[in-house]
Amino acid sequence: MLCRLARAAVPGLSVPWVRWSRNWAGVPARVVDLRSDTVTRPGPAMRRAMAEAVVGDDDYGEDPTVRELQEKAAKLLGVEQTLFVPTNTMANLISVMGHCRRRGSQVLLGQECHLHVYELGGVAQIAGVHSHPLPDMPHGTLDLNELERALTRCFGSSYHPVCELVCLENTHSSAGGRVLPIDYLRQVRLLAHAHGARVHLDGARLMNAAVALHVPPARLVEHCDSVSFCFSKGLGAPVGALVGGSKDFIEEAWRLRKALGGGMRQAGVLAAAALVGLAEAEEVLPRDHENAQRFAKGLQDLASPICSVDPATVETNMVLVQVAGLPPAELCQHLQAVSAEEVARTGCAVSVLLYPWTEHSVRTVWHRDVSAQDTELVLRKWEFVLRQLTP
Repeated sequence: MLCRLARAAVPGLSVPWVRWSRNWAGVPARVVDLRSDTVTRPGPAMRRAMAEAVVGDDDYGEDPTVRELQEKAAKLLGVEQTLFVPTNTMANLISVMGHCRRRGSQVLLGQECHLHVYELGGVAQIAGVHSHPLPDMPHGTLDLNELERALTRCFGSSYHPVCELVCLENTHSSAGGRVLPIDYLRQVRLLAHAHGARVHLDGARLMNAAVALHVPPARLVEHCDSVSFCFSKGLGAPVGALVGGSKDFIEEAWRLRKALGGGMRQAGVLAAAALVGLAEAEEVLPRDHENAQRFAKGLQDLASPICSVDPATVETNMVLVQVAGLPPAELCQHLQAVSAEEVARTGCAVSVLLYPWTEHSVRTVWHRDVSAQDTELVLRKWEFVLRQLTP
């Protein structure tokens, strides 16, 4: 059984507040943070847009910048309407509550998906909805035969919870940023609708998936009844997400947002950042994907018995690195630490921040604050550490 460690504290693994730091020996070190794409900081253009945003009371529907964001996002996602909310976790919870109107109804989802593992069981403790997790395939998909069996068992039964929803995640973060194929999305919708259930797409990194497949985001949403969409990951905004769906669904979502404490006032300062993130996505995200692929190929070329990676599995901005011979947490500590010996041997000092991901892997996540030059430094640091660890 996999031991999810990514959200746990790692002994000896500190969190930097600056891009450059000094280690215990006083050696200046370049900090490259690969823990997640949530660590990005707003750039000058985004900060300027936030400062200059035209605002109003969004809880009254009067914030022009929020309305602009919601309208643009609706066209981008191919849905009737969207609703701006503080976080993607809230967006997912609102979506589940909007579809599962009776307490004790059931949602089918992957056992390693974000909604099931990392959102504090909100669908149970707040919405009163029963989650039925199904095994995730390596690609991040669900086995369609297993899904059909679960749907069939609940359909018309007097003994099982009524299944009202199937939740998918695209890209699938626990699978290393894998992209769900469009035909798979179509087949899931057909199965769900045939058994009276609907489909919600956790699209926190949907733009990454669209860039990887070279399709408009709407192509990935057209087979779903609702979608969540996050601005504070690869798009680089500090706060914000959307719920998207039909007009009636979003009207109910507005009421649910209010009940959950998500009603906001002059939220245009946040929506302005999201608009900049959207505008820059087609430039920034391909670069993140290229850097992730460059790292995967470079690490593979090192041919280390300790770390291995398959570049063919790197589809977006994430790389899962398999670790053998030592605990992943120990590898993370070595990659963060900087010594005078490293400077003497490599000519630079680099501190790479990572979390262990499973009992035998670490996950690296590329984002707009990690450049191609940073990627080369990371590879150099990885090579130095692996040589130190290899007998």
